[in-house]
Amino acid sequence: MKKKYFGTDGIRGKVNVGNINGEKFFKFGLAAGTFFKNFKKKKQLAIIAKDTRLSGYTLEPALVSGLASTGMHIFTLGPLPTNGLAMLTRKMRANMGIMITASHNPFYDNGLKLFGPDGMKLSDKIEKKIESLIDSKTINQLAKPKILGRVKRLEDGNDQYLKILRNNFPKNFTLKGIKIVIDCANGAGYKSAPKILSDLGAKVFEIGVSPNGLNINKNCGSTHPSIIKKFVKKYKAHIGIALDGDADRVIMCDEKSKIIDGDQIIAMIAKRWKEKKILKGGVVGTLMSNYGLENFFKREKIKFLRANVGDRYVKEKMKKNKFNLGGEQSGHIILGKFATTGDGLLVALEVLFALRKGKKASKVFNVYHSVPQKLINIDVKNKKIINSPQCKKAIRASISLIKNKGRLLVRASGTESKIRIMCETFDLSLMNKCLKLIKKTIK
Repeated sequence: MKKKYFGTDGIRGKVNVGNINGEKFFKFGLAAGTFFKNFKKKKQLAIIAKDTRLSGYTLEPALVSGLASTGMHIFTLGPLPTNGLAMLTRKMRANMGIMITASHNPFYDNGLKLFGPDGMKLSDKIEKKIESLIDSKTINQLAKPKILGRVKRLEDGNDQYLKILRNNFPKNFTLKGIKIVIDCANGAGYKSAPKILSDLGAKVFEIGVSPNGLNINKNCGSTHPSIIKKFVKKYKAHIGIALDGDADRVIMCDEKSKIIDGDQIIAMIAKRWKEKKILKGGVVGTLMSNYGLENFFKREKIKFLRANVGDRYVKEKMKKNKFNLGGEQSGHIILGKFATTGDGLLVALEVLFALRKGKKASKVFNVYHSVPQKLINIDVKNKKIINSPQCKKAIRASISLIKNKGRLLVRASGTESKIRIMCETFDLSLMNKCLKLIKKTIK
């Protein structure tokens, strides 16, 4: 059965349209609180963090009200990276964690990501159970007045998160002598990212650290990597790092201003971890992972598996196969040795740890050549158009054209009203022909 509220990565949409409003967030809180308070714990606790969107001020109180109405106690943490929320959910032994965010989307979108007591994103099975509670009668989920939840602000959430990150590396780890450009996308990592890099001794050039509620991801962050290219060149930095709105993605740039995507970062870490005998099992990518990456793993004799798009599905496959590395081309990368979900800042620190002895980023990242890949996004009113006879025919024709010469993937976005078309092949003329055929049909 298809889910009603949850998509690829939690619940997401335009604010005050559809499900993203105060009324629904009260219901989301009520349903999540009802489900998770049934976990046999003496302390009924939920923790909530958010990114920097203006709408967070309206959605958070509604969510808190719903949770407290079930008898759940709540700590609110304010702006904090998504994996910081996941880490603290485990550390504080909370029943659940909720991140209010729309990740890399524009400011006018918002949503939430739910984490269980293990710091893991929820399975489809649990999400469906919560959905059934969202649509059930409110009166049946309300706690008696004497046992309503209490709410408290936790001011040191970022400090606790950075302490956990720091403890993953040796005490003598230093970034002295390294110049870093960091773009925080005016999002959830705007405090924590520059702070830990500076504390480790790096010379830090900050971008996207002045959130005003409306400028999150706006012409900055991991979806606009040309910004770090520009500033790496300007400041003659050793590396550029770009996070997204909730800091669970990272895209980088070497000292020559070459963009390093998630696939290239994964390849570099996998190779290093294999040499250090840290890599367990293999690597999980997604249907979007570059074919060149797959070929690289074949040459390196590293097992490689593909999961559906979404870091939650990557983590599920990692867990099932006992792998400790996986991620997406977009920069969602899960270091299973340290984290349960994507963490752009943690990944950046792992890369910087490899560069600490004067190695150049361009040399460290030069591990494989990507097959030329093009991704186009088409805005649609109804994503079901992808299942129309005309679209299916165009997709079959394109797959037939590119057979044995490359790879084609057409899918509906799980977070936006878009159809995403990805094509990769060394034959650029053939690539454009396939993309044009499908795009024209959808339009």
